[in-house]
Amino acid sequence: MGWFGKSEEKPDPTSRKDRQQCWDSRDSYFACLDGARVVKPGDEGSACTGQRSQYEKNCAQSWIDYFNKRRVLAEQQQGVLAQATTQAGAARRK
Repeated sequence: MGWFGKSEEKPDPTSRKDRQQCWDSRDSYFACLDGARVVKPGDEGSACTGQRSQYEKNCAQSWIDYFNKRRVLAEQQQGVLAQATTQAGAARRK
């Protein structure tokens, strides 16, 4: 118990168990986002509130920021790669 009431336990990134919980909750949240066809975390409205609260509870804020940015970047990269593949295929046909 903290000085001013109930203290909330923060995840310990050095603990293998806490890291695994973070990754599992991230994967669950991102799977929900995929099901809702949402790329940017936070834009889902009320669709994935349970998964999001577990994700925020089990992961350090710096990790959440990293994972969220990485998700958006990965989606952008997939779009660029798909476009490049399409252009390469069209160039070979000429």
